[in-house]
Amino acid sequence: MRRALVALAGSVALLGAAGCGGTDRSVQQFVSRPDLRPPVVTVTHPARGAAPGYVFIAPKRDVAQAGPMILDDRGRLVWFRPLDTRGVTDFRVQRYRGRPVLTWWRGRATRGVGDGYDVVVDDAYRQVARVRAGRGLSADVHEFLITPRDTALITVYRRVPVDLSPVGGPKQGKVFEGVVQELDIPSGRVLFEWHSLPHVALEESYAKPPPARQGAAAAPYDYFHVNSVDEGPDGNLLVSARNTHAIYEIDRKTGRILWRLGGRRSDFAMGPGTRFAWQHDARWQGRDTISLFDNEADPPYAKRSRALVLRLDAGRRRVTLVRAETHPDGLLSGSQGNTQVLPGGHLFVGWGANPNLTEFGPDGELLFDAHFTPGADSYRAYRFAWRGRPSEPPALALHSDLLGRVSAYVSWNGATEVASWQVLAGPDPGHPRPLRTVAKTGFETRIDLGHVRGPYVVVRALDRNGRPLRQSTAQKLPFR
Repeated sequence: MRRALVALAGSVALLGAAGCGGTDRSVQQFVSRPDLRPPVVTVTHPARGAAPGYVFIAPKRDVAQAGPMILDDRGRLVWFRPLDTRGVTDFRVQRYRGRPVLTWWRGRATRGVGDGYDVVVDDAYRQVARVRAGRGLSADVHEFLITPRDTALITVYRRVPVDLSPVGGPKQGKVFEGVVQELDIPSGRVLFEWHSLPHVALEESYAKPPPARQGAAAAPYDYFHVNSVDEGPDGNLLVSARNTHAIYEIDRKTGRILWRLGGRRSDFAMGPGTRFAWQHDARWQGRDTISLFDNEADPPYAKRSRALVLRLDAGRRRVTLVRAETHPDGLLSGSQGNTQVLPGGHLFVGWGANPNLTEFGPDGELLFDAHFTPGADSYRAYRFAWRGRPSEPPALALHSDLLGRVSAYVSWNGATEVASWQVLAGPDPGHPRPLRTVAKTGFETRIDLGHVRGPYVVVRALDRNGRPLRQSTAQKLPFR
């Protein structure tokens, strides 16, 4: 399927299907890669003054195919890998062993609790590591962070029997305890492990215990809901817990909570505009500044979700608002979401349960806005620089109309350095001659060749200096 394909003449299913087309307008369809059906992405505010780089999302839920996806600023596909699961989250660029890599989580997710593993691929899109939780546990959807030491910080949800009667639940109940593990990536050895129950009481939660079902035990009480882990400049951990409305700094050596920000037991006085609820994605931005995504739902505490940047005065134990950004359409996201701080004071925001992604400038100006298929979502969204060099060759499909005029459809999934395509033809696969060179026009480029002598056709990818990168497998012209 990944080899170059020859399209049959008169194939109605392929007519007009280059780029977005076909009968299903919610998906992109490509003649050269009919196996790819990513969701359509619509840019509603074209990028002007946006930070350099590509957009990274992992569409899931109501999509034809779920998987990690890279886009350009026009919403055009750069790379997509469809997965055999709807469970895919946290697709981004990280560094491993001194090189940029792509990472994501995949598996099964039920009501925000995941059972799966984390994936690392190189710039050729080849898997270089698969990371699983240690000590018989399972990696959760919410975090996979590679540290400067090439270790992995992940989140885990662990079922634990607990007396829930103090918070209105059954005496013989269960909770989902929030667990953080640091792992050695090659071996999977656990280097550090932290559990929420010894440190965070059930009474700190804003979530209610689930009711008992008739004839069955109640579902585990997700009292903590860990959803991000970050490493501070001093090596301590910054942990966000959605259901306690709090962010915790945890001592890396002892596991002791050094302070709580927000929630029922905040160690900081919360200044105007700094309170948050059901938050996600808490990140250090230097030694005294934190970014986060303030969901404010579910249930709703406010009318809009916000991208927040807060400044912490550790000495006076006060928090002040640096900036807060909301979507122009007033989006309220009941789950997921993230705030990425980019160079120059830009913020790139994924709106979680809403299929939107936005970039704001340093003064709050809207620099980029887009959305994908309604009913779909992406756990987080990012902007990163990326250079992709696929290990597989470009894909070529040939189509001939009833008059024998030939069109070539060419693409190279994940290649970021292609500027133009050169078509060659010849009497045998080993000696083709150049026919035509055209500029690349998107993920897939259609090249009209007219009546071609061949019978073999090859397409060659060229960089912006006209240097060849790689060529496709030779294809024989249809109906020769």
